[in-house]
Amino acid sequence: MSIRVVQVPSANADFELVERETPGPGRGQVRVKVQACGVRYGDMFTKTGGYPGVEFPRVPGHEVAGVVDALGEGTEAWGYSVGDRVGVGWFGGHCHHCEPCRRGDFISCENGQISGITYDGGYADAMVAPVEALARIPDDLAAEDAAPLLCAGITTYNALRHSGAHAGDVVAILGVGGLGHLGVQFARNLGFHTVAIARGTEKEKLARDLGAHDYIDSTSQDVGAELQKLGGARVVLATVTNAEAMAATVGGLKPRGKLVIVGASMEPMEIPPAALIGGSLSIAGHASGTSRDSEDTLDFSALAGVKPMIETMPLEQAAEAYEKMLAGDARFRMVLTTGQ
Repeated sequence: MSIRVVQVPSANADFELVERETPGPGRGQVRVKVQACGVRYGDMFTKTGGYPGVEFPRVPGHEVAGVVDALGEGTEAWGYSVGDRVGVGWFGGHCHHCEPCRRGDFISCENGQISGITYDGGYADAMVAPVEALARIPDDLAAEDAAPLLCAGITTYNALRHSGAHAGDVVAILGVGGLGHLGVQFARNLGFHTVAIARGTEKEKLARDLGAHDYIDSTSQDVGAELQKLGGARVVLATVTNAEAMAATVGGLKPRGKLVIVGASMEPMEIPPAALIGGSLSIAGHASGTSRDSEDTLDFSALAGVKPMIETMPLEQAAEAYEKMLAGDARFRMVLTTGQ
């Protein structure tokens, strides 16, 4: 038997669609028949060889939704059966023996694996993953809707629920794009007074339709001042990759407020230390989460009706979907489907 995969043969090379022998799961592994896979900016780590130690050829993809196709030895205790609906996200497994793992902090594993980067991912008809990387998908979620929730979804939901904000607090979502359009939905459904911040007015209607109570146009309004008019933000969730835009929100935090960053920018962020002291403000990054956190995200999404806005393309059009994602032309998530 063979499967189709879309692989990167070497760093910065073009994607190529090839056939491979169907992989068998080893001990502690599960083979997943892929039904849908999100296309993410994180896939650039594979495409460009930018992640330390990435080996080629490599199949990208870390927003994978499908069904269990085969079980390796040593997976019995996890209770999976062939046909179970499962997904795999950025968290691709942990080593169990480093210090963070021994403390139960699996997302901080010093030897953590990432699907589509440290092993072949979901741009394929099937993939093999460690059993601890699997998250169960509720029946109420279609595979193509579940896939983006396994990275973009968990990133925003997990950051918000651990942010320290409580129902009724003002929480601002910076950016209404691939991450932000989910962040707005999660914030509203978690009971926060939800404020969307974006450039221009063209996204205001969408933001309000997604659940935002208020909207701030960062091109014509002082973001900090507008947030203070609402009483100050307990939390600002920064989903954009613009460091200047992130810094501009700090003045809108209420005392002991927090800027939580999930937008992966390499730009330095210029904030005077003195600006943090008076209000005991804080700035923190937040990693996505483990497979258990993914299950929580999927369950909450099904319960609250949170769905990503997606555009689907068949697996063989992976290169086109990737380029559309890079160009920012997707609204808001590109998802590959296999027809299985």
